[in-house]
Amino acid sequence: MDRFEKRLYSQGASRIAGVDEVGRGALAGPLVVALVILDRRQPIRGLNDSKQLSASRRVALNEQIQAKAVYVDLEVIDAPRIDQINILQATKEAMHALLDRATYDHALIDAVPLQRDDVTSIIKGDTLSNSIAAASIVAKVARDAMMVELANVYPNYLFDANKGYGTPAHLEALKTHGPLQGIHRYSFAPVASATQIQFDK
Repeated sequence: MDRFEKRLYSQGASRIAGVDEVGRGALAGPLVVALVILDRRQPIRGLNDSKQLSASRRVALNEQIQAKAVYVDLEVIDAPRIDQINILQATKEAMHALLDRATYDHALIDAVPLQRDDVTSIIKGDTLSNSIAAASIVAKVARDAMMVELANVYPNYLFDANKGYGTPAHLEALKTHGPLQGIHRYSFAPVASATQIQFDK
């Protein structure tokens, strides 16, 4: 999980940024992107793709990352902005914003190609790089907390359980109650279909 970092360290890099997103495929809620610069003197055991970890394990690792990392930052893109520019461009916009704010020698990013000389994009990077895995954990914990808050306000949509993804229960809630302005992504096909259903009623 650290061969990319070791190679960069051997080339003289000291501040290696890992960048990853969470919520790209969701029908509701924000896209959350995190940037993490780990401290090589304080290794964190058990880092992995956030999707492969239990919720409790993610929370525990997030606490360690927040305490031990050199730098942690988040960028949040809301549903209206995603609808305006599309999900890929929203992802790139968030990543560029994070990189522009950070001081780093090189960045490792999960899958998304960015036209920057100081960035390496790695397919399945959250399973191959500790830095990217740490970013995926930070982003996932932050976004899950946001979706739980939305669930408290809009209980009909079960956001605490589905986190905005297109589960059968969420799709049924969309058909029954319609999408939520500012929260659901109207440019995504299931939401657009639900909007039409509500319009036809």
